[in-house]
Amino acid sequence: MSTTTDTASLSQWELQPNNPSERVPLVLGDNDFTSVTDTVTELALRRTPQMWYVAFACSLALLSILIVTVGYLLTTGVGVWGNNNAVSWGFPIVNFVFWVGIGHAGTLISAILFLLRQNWRTGINRFAEAMTIFAVCCAGLFPGIHVGRIWLAYWLAPYPNELGMWPQARSPLLWDVFAVSTYATVSLMFWYMGMIPDLATLRDRAKNRFAQVAYGIFALGWNGSNRHWLRFEKAYLLLAALATPLVLSVHSVVSFDFATSQLPGWHTTIFPPYFVAGAVFGGFAMVLVLSIPAREWFGLRNLITHRHIENMAKVMLGTGMIVAYAYSVEFFTAWYSKHHYEQFVFMNRPMGPYWWAFWLMVCCNVVAPQALWFSWIRQRVWMIFLVAVLVNIGMWFERFVIVVTSLHRDFLPSSWAMFSPTWVDLLMLLGSFGLFFTLFLLFCRYLPMVAMAEVKTVMPQAHGEEHGVRFDYQPDPDTPEELRRGHWFT
Repeated sequence: MSTTTDTASLSQWELQPNNPSERVPLVLGDNDFTSVTDTVTELALRRTPQMWYVAFACSLALLSILIVTVGYLLTTGVGVWGNNNAVSWGFPIVNFVFWVGIGHAGTLISAILFLLRQNWRTGINRFAEAMTIFAVCCAGLFPGIHVGRIWLAYWLAPYPNELGMWPQARSPLLWDVFAVSTYATVSLMFWYMGMIPDLATLRDRAKNRFAQVAYGIFALGWNGSNRHWLRFEKAYLLLAALATPLVLSVHSVVSFDFATSQLPGWHTTIFPPYFVAGAVFGGFAMVLVLSIPAREWFGLRNLITHRHIENMAKVMLGTGMIVAYAYSVEFFTAWYSKHHYEQFVFMNRPMGPYWWAFWLMVCCNVVAPQALWFSWIRQRVWMIFLVAVLVNIGMWFERFVIVVTSLHRDFLPSSWAMFSPTWVDLLMLLGSFGLFFTLFLLFCRYLPMVAMAEVKTVMPQAHGEEHGVRFDYQPDPDTPEELRRGHWFT
């Protein structure tokens, strides 16, 4: 396998210093179609890195914490949270908005960059899409348990019933149900659709009978014929076009939870674009947090290159500037409104009891991304990783600031109250990361992490005779019959 003999990381920069007209290839090393398939399928079918076991054990430990705390919550009641009369929305809503935002980058990378024909998406789109699905799973958990009686959560759905009771259609919380569920459904379909050719590859290469049957069921009888490709590409394009507006709509709807209220600090028209930009900002940061260790642990440095990492860092820098602008607009609007309640809320954020949360948010979301202006930083992936981690921390605190600082001091000073998270709040937040990473690691172990079929389309060999390289999806005459099946993508 040739991917282990890759070009040294910094040499990609040394080959084209200060020359933006040249692009680093998207697949490095002495790779051809076969070696790409070998690299990706070996991860799912045979070799498991030792670090995977370590990471999976840690994730399972965190997941068990989540299960125990949710069980304790359901048997005891929502009084175990730190919520009080003033801060009736605490960690559950903060966590919900945070995880929904994380889920944005996957569909953005896959759908919007696909429609814009940005080839650099091909190395990272698969696990970015997976990240979307798992983040939405984490997000969906918190509104369910926040209603108090989770066994009645189905009341949010408009189902026929003998009492003639219907959900309150004017409530943004109901809009959340439809927006998030629609987004999750389309994202899941988009993810699965793009994976079908690669699942067929796993089916054909699996030695274990159970794996052959399992991958075969989900491959839907794919044989790589022209007819299959034609229909696949049409369906993929349609799903990409369907998913694109959902990226913009779902977090806009989530922002309406706040913006449609009359509460100072929430009642602002900038929230929809502000939330969308923040979601993309935090989502790309999470993709970087996942992709940088994954390329090291799973030997994918030639498929997930510095160019992918740097492009994502630039997107993170751009959306971070939008978020910083939104912060300043919020303060300007409060000052310009001459509304003393509004002005008080925004003065309370940097100078009130929760000043530490506000300034931590500013340092992580505004100051830290500015390091990405320097190529010296962008040439070192672990520096980008550090910035991405800080951004994820900052984005969680952004939601904390919006929710808690707007609620803990309302119109009546006699009802002011401080919010302090309980151990259940903290462990539930920690456990949600366990759920997320457990699902993600299972995906890395058993499904193709990299979209093999799409990566091959950006390789020089895909141009055929122009580069003097034969397509290896044309099997040799002496290829055994059992290997000829689906050989076009081997």
